[in-house]
Amino acid sequence: MPPVPVLAYHSIDDDPPGWLAPYTVGTRAFAAQLDALLASGRIPVTAGQVAAARRGGPRLPEHAIAVTFDDGYLDFLRRALPELTIRSIPVTLFVTTGALGLRNRSLLPDASMLSLGQVAELDADGVEIGAHSHLHPQLDTLDAAALGRELSVPKQILEQALGHQVDLYAYPHGYSSPAVRARTAHARYRAAFGVRNAFSPDPDDPFRIARLTVMADTAPARFDAWLHGAGAPVAGPREQARTIAWRIYRRQRTRLSHHHVLESR
Repeated sequence: MPPVPVLAYHSIDDDPPGWLAPYTVGTRAFAAQLDALLASGRIPVTAGQVAAARRGGPRLPEHAIAVTFDDGYLDFLRRALPELTIRSIPVTLFVTTGALGLRNRSLLPDASMLSLGQVAELDADGVEIGAHSHLHPQLDTLDAAALGRELSVPKQILEQALGHQVDLYAYPHGYSSPAVRARTAHARYRAAFGVRNAFSPDPDDPFRIARLTVMADTAPARFDAWLHGAGAPVAGPREQARTIAWRIYRRQRTRLSHHHVLESR
């Protein structure tokens, strides 16, 4: 099977807050991307279908593509979903439960977010819902207790609100590690998505499924290349050395920050 582009969006807006602007695609650009997607002959599938295939389940169509959104911004309902719906493109939304509603308890800066009730309505209307942590930390820098909460709390909140099992997860920032992936499986998720900015191959790790992040500056030519299986690498079976080095650096930085906080008390 050819590698699959799994697209990762965050926000669709023409006037986003500054901190979110690099991750926000304008409304016209988004519509043009969806039109290009359909014109390319790609067959839209859900993240759940990709996950099932990566676990040895039903094979995907030869020219499959999946559209996903992270975090749970209100503009998903107002701007993204209408464009997807009129084109009959399925979508998977990974939500940060601690950021939902008007009381943001997460590490994400304040923004207009969906409510938990709206997430439940989206689920009832056919949007596939997955978890994206509770507080949006870098999971691979957490201790065991904190990591457990970031996996279990959003699952509990969403399953209670939706009335069914939630078994897909997307790692905040795309960060994971062998230990994080093992804990994610132990927490009874059946698959998890990273970023890696690569195509997902047929033998992709079901707990590190690769995605391509669509940014504000993703040029039409680059997006078109992705649709035709070019312009990005195919995710390999092993972590790259720079990925491991970056994780070590972030862990050390987190420990130093925690040490300074303790010293200042």
